[in-house]
Amino acid sequence: MKKVFSILLLVFFVCSLSAQKLSKTEKKIIAAVDANHDDALKFLEDVVNMNSGTMNLVGVREVGKVFDMAFSELGMETTWKDMPEEVNRAGHLFAEQNGTKGKRLILIGHSDTVFPVDSPFQNWTLQDSIAYGPGANDMKGGNVVIVYALKALKDVGALDDTQIIAVLHGDEEASGKPISESRKHIIEAARRSDVALGFETSTGFSHATVARRGSSGWSLTVKGKRAHSSGIFRESVGAGAIFEMSRILHQFYTDVKGEEYLTFNPGVILGGTQVDFNDVLERGTAFGKSNVVAQEVTVTGGLRFISEEQKERARTEMREIVANNLPKTSAEIEFIDSYPSMPPTDGNQSILDIFSQLSKDMGHGEVKAWDPGRRGAADISFIAEYVDGIDGLGTMGGGAHTPNEYVDLRTFKVLTQRAAILIYRLSR
Repeated sequence: MKKVFSILLLVFFVCSLSAQKLSKTEKKIIAAVDANHDDALKFLEDVVNMNSGTMNLVGVREVGKVFDMAFSELGMETTWKDMPEEVNRAGHLFAEQNGTKGKRLILIGHSDTVFPVDSPFQNWTLQDSIAYGPGANDMKGGNVVIVYALKALKDVGALDDTQIIAVLHGDEEASGKPISESRKHIIEAARRSDVALGFETSTGFSHATVARRGSSGWSLTVKGKRAHSSGIFRESVGAGAIFEMSRILHQFYTDVKGEEYLTFNPGVILGGTQVDFNDVLERGTAFGKSNVVAQEVTVTGGLRFISEEQKERARTEMREIVANNLPKTSAEIEFIDSYPSMPPTDGNQSILDIFSQLSKDMGHGEVKAWDPGRRGAADISFIAEYVDGIDGLGTMGGGAHTPNEYVDLRTFKVLTQRAAILIYRLSR
């Protein structure tokens, strides 16, 4: 017991020494986050209990109104960016602090989730210090970190005259098309900004994100000759659509796979005599019989890449494979751009260095770059070519995109404090 007590004293001593590296204002910011912690958790519970699946346009707007009010109470100027009807998305919330000092920051979040209005996973439930709920970690938790980091700055008088733009997209989980329309506002904001901070889920105290892979969709359709199955492989009948699709997917796996950070995944496949697939809802039906040669197969999938060059190499190889058809079959592949990549840059690393230093100053240790192969796409990638930045500043948890999604409330306060200090130091 005495040994454990001695270790705790040592840890406290080291943390106290580190805390001496914080300015008086920074210590006040930390205290302000602490004072607002219970309110922050209640705010998070309230927004998690509001369904905002991407295609629940009314729900996304309602969540947007709640955050609109929160930003307005901080004295920020808020604007709701509606989307054209053909984009079929709710729109985005922008909140701006129009100051004159320091670097102009853009803080990025999203108010939508992957859980539709008819999902059985709808509500916040608390088990000790773990809170389960749709979007609790991805990323309503990160949105609340943004609000309460800024509130701490406001409470100590450190928000005044800063230049900050907060963006909460309403369609991050399924971005509206065309991208040129659904992402034009954040690109416009990035062009007049100096640093981007993304509040997607955190990978822990010791890592942050300086690079993210891009995401592209692909759709593959194969046609074969419908005939009695007894005739398959004959010159007049050929291989059928299902054998041809099998060949293509197998060659994707054997010939295209292998390059670092490049992955591709066939997510849905339907085949048979008749196929009906809705590419918006990503649902469909297929009819076929074991004694009929398949006439049609459809596959949709995703492609992840670290650079535009890597993406184009993979696409070229996939097109060549698709064009080399089995007898009496044909195939077409279409690629759909979604998220660009966020390549690692010296500028991004410099932001990470600042974050790492303040983490050490707070007594939480060094922060290193997270492996981009272990992170998905995110909205910060759309502005990576215009502004330096880092991501992964949101909450810690797990189970994203599943009915087991949770946020670890034990780390919520500290992550908000680190974010607040980072915003403060960058905006000086």
